[in-house]
Amino acid sequence: MSTVFSGLLPLVIVEVADGGKWVLVRARTPCGTVACPDCGVRSRRVHGYHTRVVTDVPVGARRVVVKVRVRRLVCPTQGCRQTFREQLPGVLERYQRRTPRMSAQVGAVVRELAGRAGVRVLSLLGLGVSRHTALRTLWRLPLPARPVPRVLGVDDFALRRRHDYATVLIDAEPRERVDVLPGRTTEALEAWLRGHPGVEVVCRDGSATYAEAVHRALPQAVQVGDRWHIWHNLTEAVRKEVAAHSTCWAKADPPPREGVQAATTRERWHQVHDLRKRGVGLLECARRLNLALNTVKRYDRVPEPERLIRAPKYRLTLVDPYREHLRQRRQQDPAVPVTRLLKGIKELGYTGSANLLVRYITQGRVEADRPALSPRRLARYLLTHPDHLKDHQRERIETARTACHEMTALAGLIHRFATLLDPADGHARRLTEWITTVHAEDLPYLHAFTRGLERDRAAVDAALTLPYHNGGTEGVNNKTKLIKRQMYGRAGFPLLRHRILLG
Repeated sequence: MSTVFSGLLPLVIVEVADGGKWVLVRARTPCGTVACPDCGVRSRRVHGYHTRVVTDVPVGARRVVVKVRVRRLVCPTQGCRQTFREQLPGVLERYQRRTPRMSAQVGAVVRELAGRAGVRVLSLLGLGVSRHTALRTLWRLPLPARPVPRVLGVDDFALRRRHDYATVLIDAEPRERVDVLPGRTTEALEAWLRGHPGVEVVCRDGSATYAEAVHRALPQAVQVGDRWHIWHNLTEAVRKEVAAHSTCWAKADPPPREGVQAATTRERWHQVHDLRKRGVGLLECARRLNLALNTVKRYDRVPEPERLIRAPKYRLTLVDPYREHLRQRRQQDPAVPVTRLLKGIKELGYTGSANLLVRYITQGRVEADRPALSPRRLARYLLTHPDHLKDHQRERIETARTACHEMTALAGLIHRFATLLDPADGHARRLTEWITTVHAEDLPYLHAFTRGLERDRAAVDAALTLPYHNGGTEGVNNKTKLIKRQMYGRAGFPLLRHRILLG
């Protein structure tokens, strides 16, 4: 009995009966004195008896129903309540129909799975509750009381993408959730900071909204930018620079054909630059040419139209393993029909279609030494640590650097900036030198990246010199996505906030 029903030891178990799908336990309370809940005077004078029925944790996946005879005692103090019912903390809680240990197990499941999913798991464990009971149990779980953090992490997440957002706050040192705010406005974060003084450092991304809120509420606090977002912004600028110089570094590959898109690009470039030479503003150029303002800006900042023409991007196809065979056949007989080439590679195991082979040949990929490298892939090679590159990847980088001076400068700048992401004293000065070097090169997209750094320079300097970062907040956001998908949009923000803070 002490092993199977260890949670019922404060009771005197009278009988255990087998009810088939459930187990009935009859018990009574001990015959000791009990303190009055009002005056505290102990009494053992019995006024009457009452039967309470509670559910305990299952045994062998069968429900355990406990029927307890509880005494109603008489208070000996004159003027106090006449009678009171005895309670057994840890076994019988007031107004509850489940034992505390069963409620703890139900709470542990619904804390992770919430309503419907939690009920399905609990039913398999023999803890049959409804989804409404599961949600009530979840709501009764107390939120942990945490002090105001010294280092605060701030980030937003989408409640409904492009429509509703919320803000999550964590203690960046132990990475514990602190609060969740509705919306991602300056006013919401400012009000929270004013109501919770004591924050000294705020880790955030490049959001101007959060920066303004911290500046208003805590002008003396140190704002730290997120190094991951800084590196991500650099990768986007590098990708655009590599794409802009694709006609230079891709000379070893087949030159891009002047198709309709290339002709349109050249025509638009000349139209924009002709208008700009006549003193027409960017907004007026966009109106006259019926183009987006950002498109006009992109054409205006490029000094020559070749930078806007991209080298062809080819994916691996079923024809690639037979390129050498096709090249030899076409060298031996330049007029060999495609049908004969198709028949020859099918005998070697080709399983693709004739149309795929025709497109492959007309694109000039048979005579090329290797398929054209996409700007995105070359940018990935440049952004990868040199020790993690393979031999053929290093060869592609060296080929690109040899063919284009800008690629040589870009590779050197990337390497120098990567060394700044390991925080250390003096990196703020090195960042200034790096920005000066960037301005000396003809890399307009990297110039735009440096302008973004200058706008938030204090936070960027703190990110490169202090050990704090916003990685813990990003991790909480990833777990929040799981919680949102579990709830399937059936619950509102209050329940979502409750589950996030319980995590």
